[in-house]
Amino acid sequence: MRSRLTALVAVIAFAAVTVAAGCGSSNDDNGTTGTTAASQELTATPGINVAKDPAIASAAASAVAQSGTLSVASDATYPPMEFFAKDNNTTVIGADADISKALGQIMGLTPKVQNTPFDSILPGLTAGKYDLGISSFTDTLDRQKTNDFVTYMQAGTAFYASTSSNLTPKALTDLCGHSVAVEKGTTQQEDAEAQAKKCQVDVQVYPDQNGANLAISSGRAELGMADSPVAAYIVEQSGGQFKLGLVGDAYGVAPYGIAMKKGSALAQPVLDAVKALYADGTMQKILSYWKLPNAAISNPQINGATS
Repeated sequence: MRSRLTALVAVIAFAAVTVAAGCGSSNDDNGTTGTTAASQELTATPGINVAKDPAIASAAASAVAQSGTLSVASDATYPPMEFFAKDNNTTVIGADADISKALGQIMGLTPKVQNTPFDSILPGLTAGKYDLGISSFTDTLDRQKTNDFVTYMQAGTAFYASTSSNLTPKALTDLCGHSVAVEKGTTQQEDAEAQAKKCQVDVQVYPDQNGANLAISSGRAELGMADSPVAAYIVEQSGGQFKLGLVGDAYGVAPYGIAMKKGSALAQPVLDAVKALYADGTMQKILSYWKLPNAAISNPQINGATS
């Protein structure tokens, strides 16, 4: 999934009447998709107004690189998690952007979100260029060797299909005997091709998620696969063209983590802030606004990965 299980960059852009998404591709095509949608894209930020927590703010103040500022690196190419507002190329919006804003408020810091290529974020954190990386990272044991993470939500891979289809897949075995469109360079491609070695699966690989979406809407492919938040957003923005394979269902669910320099003093205040955002309902409000089913977690942790 583009939830960063591979060190690849997904690049997605979409107009107000198109469906688009990405899942870990290394391509950097900012073109729009060929499938139309009747609904408007979500660009507004929900009303976030979190009170400053003096204890958290005090702990965070001495841990940031620049006084009063929370520097956040994010690869703004992956709606609904992080992407540019349609009317400009400078304002980063999305669930992660809203979470950055809320973290800044509770810490008494001004968040500065910087659009950064994904594969530059973790090294940039280590070099001290940014305080945090909030960009749909999956917290993994391998990444914990060089960076620390605070888990804040979760995602897996979900299937989607045309609404006219009678298919409701919920596992890789359900691909057997069917065609599936995936984006090049993603773990979805890896999973689908691995399944094709076990049974007959027509795996169609496209340069970007837009091509995969078009393959499904045109009938060339029966199914699609993407990160569960992105699959949900594809369906939400499709104007009724697509449906999730099984609503709310996903496989390979793993925690997203807020990344930082290994040993950063920000780990504890960020964890305390994430817990506070859950406690006062802010996190649930953000996740609900951006249509992220089953993304909430019950126990945010520092380095909570198990694999």
